Amino acid sequence: MNYMDNSVEGVLIDSIRDQDEEMASQIQDLMFVFDNLIDVDDRGIQTLLRDVPQEVLQKALKGAEDNLREKIYRNMSKRAAEMLQDDIEAMGPIRVSDVEGAQKEILSVARRLADAGELMLTGGGGDEFV
Repeated sequence: MNYMDNSVEGVLIDSIRDQDEEMASQIQDLMFVFDNLIDVDDRGIQTLLRDVPQEVLQKALKGAEDNLREKIYRNMSKRAAEMLQDDIEAMGPIRVSDVEGAQKEILSVARRLADAGELMLTGGGGDEFV
């Protein structure tokens, strides 16, 4: 489904949702995972960061890959990035389930912003830009 045109993908997910809400959510969760945020452009990351609570971002980044962390930091002010890094280091160990929950919350915000046309999630085929 990631390679379908976005409009076809939307119609298919809506059709599945009409039959089984939980299955549609599971499919969407598998189609776009937290690490895929690395493919979102900088403007999209900045838009996402405005809508994500700081404590959720801290937990989510605790379990994120280094390249995704760096992308997030690059899209913040230097001072905010340094404070976030310090807060993450000071957190100590947290449960993996808490990290995954925070990451899912961020993905939920990303999907909402994408549905509103404020963020472009990659993975769908058919859209080309010049």
